[in-house]
Amino acid sequence: MSFDFIKSCFYEFLSYFVPQKINYKIEGKCLKCGECCRQIRSRGLKNNTELKFMQFILPHYKRFFITGKDEEDNLILSCKFLTDDGKCSVYNSRPQVCRNYPAKHIPYNAEMIEGCGFKVIKKEFKDYL
Repeated sequence: MSFDFIKSCFYEFLSYFVPQKINYKIEGKCLKCGECCRQIRSRGLKNNTELKFMQFILPHYKRFFITGKDEEDNLILSCKFLTDDGKCSVYNSRPQVCRNYPAKHIPYNAEMIEGCGFKVIKKEFKDYL
């Protein structure tokens, strides 16, 4: 297993107990297109073995399958409960991560998927002064 994968597991674990410190303003509205469920960007998940491990320790990951890789060789996942018209077929029992989308605390590079109705307003350094 790669160091990035172990780090990703650690951060996933911490996300349940430690509040994120970075806040971004999020504007817009959901377009109900399902792109957020078709293009789930992983950080540190590089191969099927690592995804299987995450599915073992975090059961809600069992809903995801691999659809490709991004420019940094991280897996791009999709949800198996997404219907052809972009709706969730198990909407009332979806996991917390889906219920909270888009999260008010966005880790990593704080970007939304292209075509998403939401957009992130990033703070520059001078905004903190």
